[in-house]
Amino acid sequence: MTTRHCLTLDLKNDPRLIAAYRAHHERIWPEIAQSIREAGIVSMEIYLRGTRLVMVMEVTPEFSFEAKAAADRANPAVQAWETLMWTFQQALPDAPPAEKWQPMERIFSLAGR
Repeated sequence: MTTRHCLTLDLKNDPRLIAAYRAHHERIWPEIAQSIREAGIVSMEIYLRGTRLVMVMEVTPEFSFEAKAAADRANPAVQAWETLMWTFQQALPDAPPAEKWQPMERIFSLAGR
């Protein structure tokens, strides 16, 4: 059984930066894909509309945002990737300082209706 998480973040409003961000995600580094899988993330998709990103993750019961963050801090490749990605990204206006992806609240589900 998996759990779905949806997160959001903005890109800087610069068409060249947005194009570069897209290009990086067409060829993510193997170490990044490995770190994602090792954290218990079974599936991850990122959607773009204008400058708004939405990430949808399916995770195992063992997944923890805290454990993923700790593993990321200890992984030089992930740190390099995150530094690179931050050149394209900007925090949401209501995000706590230095926090990137923010969880979204599900307000509707067709299941059970």
